[in-house]
Amino acid sequence: MWAPGDIEWTHPWYLLAALAAIPVVLMLRRSPGRVVFSSLAALPHGGGSWRTALAWLPDALIASAVCALAVGMAGPRAGEKDSEVHAEGIAIMMVVDTSGSMQALDLSPPGREETRLDAIKRVFRTFVLGGGGTRGRTDDAIGLVSFARYADTRAPLTLDHGNLLAALDALSITRERNEDGTAIGDGLALAVERLGQTPARSRVAILLTDGVNNAGVEAPAGAAEWAKQQGIKVYAIGAGTNGMAPVRIGAEVVAQPVEIDEELLTKMAVTTGGRYFRATDDESLREIVKEIDQLERTQLAEVKFLEYNEYYGWCVAIGLGLAALAMIMRGTILRRLP
Repeated sequence: MWAPGDIEWTHPWYLLAALAAIPVVLMLRRSPGRVVFSSLAALPHGGGSWRTALAWLPDALIASAVCALAVGMAGPRAGEKDSEVHAEGIAIMMVVDTSGSMQALDLSPPGREETRLDAIKRVFRTFVLGGGGTRGRTDDAIGLVSFARYADTRAPLTLDHGNLLAALDALSITRERNEDGTAIGDGLALAVERLGQTPARSRVAILLTDGVNNAGVEAPAGAAEWAKQQGIKVYAIGAGTNGMAPVRIGAEVVAQPVEIDEELLTKMAVTTGGRYFRATDDESLREIVKEIDQLERTQLAEVKFLEYNEYYGWCVAIGLGLAALAMIMRGTILRRLP
């Protein structure tokens, strides 16, 4: 059931159309159909008939019809509060490295050239939507943080995975030299801050990086300790090979030195009760995602007002009914003389 306070209006300004009832009544009162006498002395007295007493009723019905139609045009509706969704899920913040070293090609699938970032985006999409041996995370609130020299929230925790994946698609490798770097601590700290704002009992940060912490304000160990205090698990993924990795520069693919601080990432994960994984190629990256897909689930709830009970039809029907009744009465029992 809905209460009057639950009603909202699609086009509230149309309520002003109800003011048209005033000139409509005035025009009806001045319309033809009245006999004009020079004097009332010749007319019989005695209080008049019931028709005379109800002569105002058709005009009132027309005015009410105008008001009802105005309300209908304003679009009254009420959210269906019974559409509250209870889902078994967890809160997950994806923390993705976008530094310059993510342009290495060592995570490319067979027969296709992809940067590390492209590979992570592709597998992350599968992780969210399902496929490739994963169930998908339909019931999970997922957010996205990216980091290079600076950390940014790309998508807050949300069950709207369409917008989340749009933010993921918009991720790009940092090209500006003064913005390049690997601030692992800042990226994780921002994710912990966002996860700390959700009431979910199970909260997880999935950190994907291919480098060594060399920028930022927050120390990675400090960010991991903060995550532990908040009850947040960190699953760290070292993306790519150590030593030399292929990188496309113009028309050529050249080998460049790369390095991953596996000791740091392992310590961060273990501190929070999570795990560290190493992805050296496309297959191992997909296997890691499958394993993380087995995470525990907890209950989240979200009230959605995506479905509404619309009441404009009732208002229009009432308005037309009142107008029809007024016309019938005016043409029969309460008709006016020509």
